[in-house]
Amino acid sequence: MPEHHLFLLRHALTEWSTVGRYSGRSDPPLTAVGERQAHAAGRTYALMSDDVPALVLSSPRRATLTTAELAGLAVSDTTEDLMEWDYGTHEGKTPAEVHDETPGWTVWSHPVPGGESVEQVERRADILLDRLRAELELRPVALVVHGDFGRVLIARWLGLPATSGRWFGLDAASLTVLGYDQRGPRLLHLNLPPS
Repeated sequence: MPEHHLFLLRHALTEWSTVGRYSGRSDPPLTAVGERQAHAAGRTYALMSDDVPALVLSSPRRATLTTAELAGLAVSDTTEDLMEWDYGTHEGKTPAEVHDETPGWTVWSHPVPGGESVEQVERRADILLDRLRAELELRPVALVVHGDFGRVLIARWLGLPATSGRWFGLDAASLTVLGYDQRGPRLLHLNLPPS
């Protein structure tokens, strides 16, 4: 049973997330508000973490790397495994624009034309979490993540289907803490706002 915590830091506000555009493979920069959020997220992380240096992994996208830097986290490595859900032909569109084409569409309940299926995203999350469990026996791990993929990671950590990620909030620059106790995987803190 891993003894250290797994931290998920969602990237701060970007130019696209301010209007809700799907941004899976695009790379919009943080806004000025996002930069302030990232600084504040570093304070939240410092309050929640212990003194053991963490392994810090990030998506290679600008939003996650800039968030990590401004939060004071030294990224150990980047990995494509932490990329956001590939939204396919919905990339760059707002939910309202997608709903005009396909009423009721969500990434959690419908196929993603030209993008990743929920099964593919779930498999990617499982492979990543399996790799991290050995690391968590040695030290804490911090992941700088995107919104929907971060929600999938929470669901899979808890042994829930990826589609259960829809029920977890993961706001810009929020911190989530996952861990274990004698009963198994636990969600210790969810969606803590930057302080």
